[in-house]
Amino acid sequence: MEGRTLGAAALRVGTIGLGCMPMSWAYTTSEQVGEEAVRALHAALDEGTTLLDTADMYGPFTNELLLGRVLRQRRAEAFVSTKAGLLVGDQHIVANGRPSYIRRACDASLRRLQTDVIDLYQLHRPDPEVPVEETWGAMAELVTAGKVRALGWCAVDARTRRRGPGTDLYEATLTQLRRVQQVFPVSAVQAELSVWSREALGRLLPWCAERGVGLLAAMPLGHGFLSGTLTPGSGFEPDDVRARHPRFTAEMMAANQPVVAGLRRVAARHGDATPAQVALAWLLAQGPHVVPVPGTKKARWAVENARAGRLRLTDAEVAEIGALPPALGSWD
Repeated sequence: MEGRTLGAAALRVGTIGLGCMPMSWAYTTSEQVGEEAVRALHAALDEGTTLLDTADMYGPFTNELLLGRVLRQRRAEAFVSTKAGLLVGDQHIVANGRPSYIRRACDASLRRLQTDVIDLYQLHRPDPEVPVEETWGAMAELVTAGKVRALGWCAVDARTRRRGPGTDLYEATLTQLRRVQQVFPVSAVQAELSVWSREALGRLLPWCAERGVGLLAAMPLGHGFLSGTLTPGSGFEPDDVRARHPRFTAEMMAANQPVVAGLRRVAARHGDATPAQVALAWLLAQGPHVVPVPGTKKARWAVENARAGRLRLTDAEVAEIGALPPALGSWD
C-alpha cells in the first residue's frame, strides 16, 4: 500500500496486524496479564508485524498505556493505529463526536502512547448528535497539525443495526464514507471480515479497492472460533463478549464445527500450518488492500498469526474455503 492508503508509515502488504483489544478489554479478564501482553507486542514486532491497532476506550485507556510501554522502545518499527469517538461509562458506551472532544482525545492518546504522531486515527463510531462532517473536519485538522498521519473509519458495529430484508449490511457505512470523503480522504476502513463473516466482501471491499483505501479485517479469526482452540460448551467468563454472542452458545459452536474442519483440511496440506493461519491467509488472498488484524494477548498466538503471512494458498484452496458452509447463529 502506498500514498494515502494507510498514511506515510510503511505498512508491508501481505503481513498481519495485531489487534491489542484483548489485552485489556472484552475478553477473559482473568487472563489479561500486562507482562504477557508486553511480550506479545514484542513478539509480533520481532516477527515483522507493523500494524498495532488499539483504541482509547479499551480499558478504558489502559490498552494505550500498555502499548506505550513498547512504543517507547520500538516506535520506529510500528505503524500505530488508535481510535476515538466512544466514551465508556459504568453500564454504557456513548458516542462523542464533538470537535473539541476529538482534539482532547487525540492529545490524550498521544501522551498514553508515548509518541508524537499517530499513523492512523480512526473514528470509532459517528455521533448521531453531531454532523459527521464536523467530526471528520476536526480529525483532518489533526493531520494538518502533524499529530496524525492518516484517517480511518470503523464499521465494526454494522452487524448490530436492525435492517430490513434485502438491505445491504454496509449501506449506511458507505453513505457516511461518501460524505466524509468530501471533507478529507479516508485512508482505511475497519470492518469485521473472516471466513464466517464475509459480508464486507460484497460492497465494502470493492469500494475500498476502487479508491486505494485499506480494509482492516477486524475479528478475522471469528473471536477465536476459527483457530479451532475453543471447545463447545466450555463457557466464558461473564464479562467476555462471547458469553453474549449468538454464535458462541454450545449448540451453535457445535453446529459450526464444519467450518473449522474445512480449515483443518487445508492446513494439513501445508505441513505444520494451523486453522488460524489458513483463515488469515484466505483473507490476504482477497486482495492487496486487506490487512487482517487478529487480536491476542499471548506471545505464542502473536507469533503464529504473524507467520500466516508466509502461507500461500492455491486458487483452488481459496475457492474451497470460500465454499465452506455459512456460519449459523447469526444476528439476522
